[in-house]
Amino acid sequence: MKKWMVMLVSGILMLTTLSAVMAHSPGKGHGPPDHVPPGHDQDLRLGVDVLLEDELDLIDGKNVGLITNPTGVNQDLNSIVDMLHNHDDVNLVSLYGPEHGVRGSAQAGEYVEFYMDEQTGLPVYSLYGETRKPTPEMLEDVDTLLFDIQDVGTRFYTYIYTMAYAMEAATENDIEFVVLDRPNPVGGEKVEGPVLNPDYSSFVGMYPIPLRHGMTVGELAKLFNNEFDIGADLEVVEMQGWDRSMTYDDTGLEFVMPSPNMPTLDTALVYPGAALIEGTNVSEGRGTTKPFELIGAPFMNSTELAANLNDQGLEGVAFRAASFTPQFSKHSGELSHGIEIHVTDMESYEPIRTGVSIVKTIHDMYPEDFAFREENSQGVSFFDNLIGNGWVREKIEEGASVEEIVNTWQPELDEFKQTREDYLLYDGGKKRPGAPGR
Repeated sequence: MKKWMVMLVSGILMLTTLSAVMAHSPGKGHGPPDHVPPGHDQDLRLGVDVLLEDELDLIDGKNVGLITNPTGVNQDLNSIVDMLHNHDDVNLVSLYGPEHGVRGSAQAGEYVEFYMDEQTGLPVYSLYGETRKPTPEMLEDVDTLLFDIQDVGTRFYTYIYTMAYAMEAATENDIEFVVLDRPNPVGGEKVEGPVLNPDYSSFVGMYPIPLRHGMTVGELAKLFNNEFDIGADLEVVEMQGWDRSMTYDDTGLEFVMPSPNMPTLDTALVYPGAALIEGTNVSEGRGTTKPFELIGAPFMNSTELAANLNDQGLEGVAFRAASFTPQFSKHSGELSHGIEIHVTDMESYEPIRTGVSIVKTIHDMYPEDFAFREENSQGVSFFDNLIGNGWVREKIEEGASVEEIVNTWQPELDEFKQTREDYLLYDGGKKRPGAPGR
């Protein structure tokens, strides 16, 4: 009797389980589920996807010039160059490359000459080096300029100034300018660091924005256009499904390296502060497999430096003693000793405070060997261009604390945060109806 009861109960359980599986299976219980690329957020659409699927009228029947690089891809990693070139309703007539070029083959600071793209046969004009703003000759026959490049959320990354110069050229030549928006890989909420002093304006910082601006390229385009009187006929094709609280990992997007020395998302996370090392005689890790994560020089003791930095209690980050030999750039071929930066908590990590702390610590530990980059004829060091002022370097040399330095830049940062709110396009920040600049 007991055996019969067990068999009956087991049969009922099996039928119940089978029914549940059938009810939750797509296609009425048979056939494979709809295809979704692994890791992709079904609700997220990039600006390029929105353009081609919903807003093609922005470029339909017009001669299009495209400013892009290898990051100009859709969610399936198809190049926007090829998609537009092969589209029956799009007339792509010219390409424009920022630093590192359209196909990303040039190293930092390397000038790229005019050439014909092998894949499409289209002319490619360089917007880095001798010509940063498109000339009227470059824009001949162009009705609309498209900008589709992945930014990394840091003031001194040059692509946003390529965008600004191109917007100026579009204004001057009566050409429409369209930005295809993309996520900020280091987040859309946190804003950190000193606001640029206009006296230190350069191609690594043209406008008074902070080191970590917390904006997308589309939001920056609107801010540049309105706050700095560019006056372009600007349209931003917004993403769909992106929330500014999202990390890049939350998007499910593959990280396509925006430049040769920005290979991974980890690089982008440390870059806003670690790149300040470029303004010194210490290696920022160029010429290694971990640029900006590795920092060192032949004159340093890696164990002592790592211990000193770890003792400072900087939040969300740990430092490991590391030695490396750069294959090019500073200290090329020389065994260098220093640290590897490990971000342990993205939420609490403050990259700019961390970067200033690293510079100050090395300055204090090795006063005879450490040096800021040489000043130019105006008394400006490249470090000043990167940090956006001259006073941070002075305070480090005077022995001021990192806390004093951070407190000094805070009032201007708070002012910028108020201005920034007018240009936010996505949830998670204060989006105001009818934001200017569109």
